Amino acid sequence: MPALLAPKVSARLRDRALDLVGLMTTPLLPADYLDLVDPLRSGADLRGRIVEVRPETRDAVTLVIRPGRGWRGHAPGQYIRIGIDVDGVRQWRAYSLTSPLDRPDGCIAITVKAIPDGRVSTHVVRRARAGMLIHLDQACGEFVLPDPRPAKVLFVTAGSGVTPVMGMLRSSLDELGDVVVVHSAPTSADVIFAGELRALAARGRITLVERHTDADGMLDPEALADLVGDLDERETWACGPVGMLDALERRWAERGIPERLHTERFRPTVLATGDGGTISFTRSATEVAVDGATSLLDAGERAGVLMPSGCRMGICFGCVSPLRQGAVRDLRTGELTTASPGDGVVIQTCVSAAAGACEIER
Repeated sequence: MPALLAPKVSARLRDRALDLVGLMTTPLLPADYLDLVDPLRSGADLRGRIVEVRPETRDAVTLVIRPGRGWRGHAPGQYIRIGIDVDGVRQWRAYSLTSPLDRPDGCIAITVKAIPDGRVSTHVVRRARAGMLIHLDQACGEFVLPDPRPAKVLFVTAGSGVTPVMGMLRSSLDELGDVVVVHSAPTSADVIFAGELRALAARGRITLVERHTDADGMLDPEALADLVGDLDERETWACGPVGMLDALERRWAERGIPERLHTERFRPTVLATGDGGTISFTRSATEVAVDGATSLLDAGERAGVLMPSGCRMGICFGCVSPLRQGAVRDLRTGELTTASPGDGVVIQTCVSAAAGACEIER
């Protein structure tokens, strides 16, 4: 046999062998069995194995994850989406990476805070265990430090908004000079990474300002200006509740320096711009009456409708569904979308709310 033909024959034999194995294992595929043996192998859907669950506060934990061989790394400040099965339904959520880039074991970490009525966050905080497999997406996000590094940096965070900032501090603090961290939490005990942040402040590595809202009230631009005297001179990264970020963006715009403020948002800004209405989920023959600030995705899930979802913030388009008729409003912009039978309009259910009666094909 000519040498050049040998590889082609070998490839054909391999393909025929895989076809035969596939017939023998139907309805599963050979890859399904490989997933059982080596779920983190190259070429498999990206997964990770939880190797440690470390409590941070009474309602927050850090998951240390060994990613599969397809993991491409991340930049400090970026986030990943994880997929985890909750009550038999795979749910996807986005969480910031909090691990340093130089971990010798190659693991990554995310820190999750349970939020009221948060199906996934509560499940992770209460039930995640070492050894569990979860699905992963590659890291993404623009909430990162630039090159060259700024001379004076301010981080403004609240609640779990400190998580991307901790990823930056753990990886890039040696590259930064003058760093101020202003963090807001209900009480001293609710400060995520409190021990590490306070230790950095004690060593003079950062200037840390804690704001405990139960005693001090909410953090707003006026209070921030009082806390940081050279506010306008600092390149600022902010992550936290939507209301705080909106107020900061207005203040920086009014000062004529909007380019110096960088924000990270994990939830859409909700505008109560409609009166809601009755949502008809046509496939499941389910109807539910909602207000104008409840997303179609949340309404469907609460009614027991199986709804596809992804990032839940209008980025990944994992939640798109046909709007058969009626009107919905974009919770971020207030824009109205209407449909009549036959229009074939597709909407994102995670950032849309009923603006009157509407029918969704779900």
